[in-house]
Amino acid sequence: MGDEGREGGHGDRHGDLPGGLPGDRREDARADLRWGSIGGLVRAAAVRYADREAVVDGRVRIDYAQLGERVERAAAACLAAGVEPGDRVAVWAPNTLDWIVSALGAVSAGAVLVPLNTRFKGAEAAYVLRRSRAKLLFITGTFLGTSYVASLRRAAAEGPGTGPLPGLPHLEEVVVLAEDAPESFRTWKDFLAGGDSVPAAVVRERAESVRPDAPSDIIFTSGTTGSPKGAVITHGQSLRCYEVWSELAGLREGDRYLIVNPFFHTFGYKAGIIACLMRGATMVPQPVFNVDTVLANVAAERISVLPGPPTLHQSLLDHPQRDHHDLSALRLVVTGAAVVPLQLVERLRSELHIATVLTAYGLSEASGIVTMCRQGDPAQVIAETSGRAIPDTEVRITNSDGQPQPAGRVGEILVRGYNVMQGYFEDPEETANTIDGEGWLHTGDVGFKDAHGNLRITDRIKDMFIVGGFNAYPAEIEQLLGLHPDIADVAVVGIPDPRLGEVGKAYAVRRPGSTLTADDLIAWSRREMANYKVPREVEFVAELPRNASGKVLKRELRTR
Repeated sequence: MGDEGREGGHGDRHGDLPGGLPGDRREDARADLRWGSIGGLVRAAAVRYADREAVVDGRVRIDYAQLGERVERAAAACLAAGVEPGDRVAVWAPNTLDWIVSALGAVSAGAVLVPLNTRFKGAEAAYVLRRSRAKLLFITGTFLGTSYVASLRRAAAEGPGTGPLPGLPHLEEVVVLAEDAPESFRTWKDFLAGGDSVPAAVVRERAESVRPDAPSDIIFTSGTTGSPKGAVITHGQSLRCYEVWSELAGLREGDRYLIVNPFFHTFGYKAGIIACLMRGATMVPQPVFNVDTVLANVAAERISVLPGPPTLHQSLLDHPQRDHHDLSALRLVVTGAAVVPLQLVERLRSELHIATVLTAYGLSEASGIVTMCRQGDPAQVIAETSGRAIPDTEVRITNSDGQPQPAGRVGEILVRGYNVMQGYFEDPEETANTIDGEGWLHTGDVGFKDAHGNLRITDRIKDMFIVGGFNAYPAEIEQLLGLHPDIADVAVVGIPDPRLGEVGKAYAVRRPGSTLTADDLIAWSRREMANYKVPREVEFVAELPRNASGKVLKRELRTR
């Protein structure tokens, strides 16, 4: 592997990113040469795919030329609002056309996008806004029965600021993506009108000044191991990674892409919006995962591409009304998780006749993509692994002493390449703890590579528990339990045991109509896996608690 895969070490990370974050990564990217920045990608797509449908959001349908015009108008409004290159601009809203336009408008104006999780409460959103020192916020009105504006106002009502929210002194303006806004906030319509006096040439000049090595977004981690940390990713990294993703997935012009993955997550924003812009695919955003709505959308909009977590595809296959909907246009599914049942891959291929089913692995700190299966891989490889490292990057497995491990040996997954973040925003200590002096990103994930380089995720380091001296990996046990014909979904955590130290407890979701008991499942497990892996307790639940990114909330299960 040459320097292209390593992008140098991290001993000379002295350049300045917004807020003084150190960073030196060179953006040697073919995608950079073509588009330069995400704003450049938007303009290129508006020309190349001008008449092709770009976004379908309810009754609103716009083509790529119209999308380009809307994004430029939003960028002009950002300039009129005083947004300077490097300023952080946040979006707290569900998957909608307004999210697409406001976010792309902000990055076209040189801002750094800070997407906020739609499941956040007011205090959680305020933390990220305060931590990133966001200057401008685009916020939805009411979503899932909650007023985001009221929630944030309560959380940031008191403080030294003189702007719209005293508790957020750096936040100068709040724009509500609705027709009405409370006093001191602006509506989306009024905000856009504010940019009408900014000449188009000025907007274009600003967009063209954005370099590939400029930060494009700060993706805050979910905070499963403490306070959320913001991974800084550049325009060049985003473009290069999702050009690769689009190529490996086989996304093509004319595809119709149902984006259920939330836009605040890399899977929804970059493998969704940015990938579609690259290929001229039609985006059909869906704000909330609901299997009935998915079925209706796939049939009505002739959806051909449907990425998402395994639970999405499992619920689609098991829906009693599935055969009443025409799903024949579906041709590409990309999913990602430590556990993807082999039966799920086989059913997608045999029952829905989906030509391409792929799995992938990524994390925010690596631009959302590390490994990916390839078209033509056998079903077993797709189900049991997350594929091979994307081109020009490296994946290494190391033991607790940092020594590289051979194929088949479990250890921590390390990543090095152009996809590795610049660092955590204004947090050099955590950055140094995560990216070592040789440029390796320590993911905290556990896994191994097979003889062909396919990566299999076995767990998070912190999720592992020890049963009588044996390391037990919940994801491995979950994969085995998932083979039981009556199990639809399952999660395993370690619980205290007076004799063995810890043992496994399974939280399981039965398939419809199943009468499976805890004793039945434990007895089955004793026949199918080593004794130390067998769950000592089983609790059946209606559904597993998940965050908006689809990850099971193990902390919540442990506290039950």
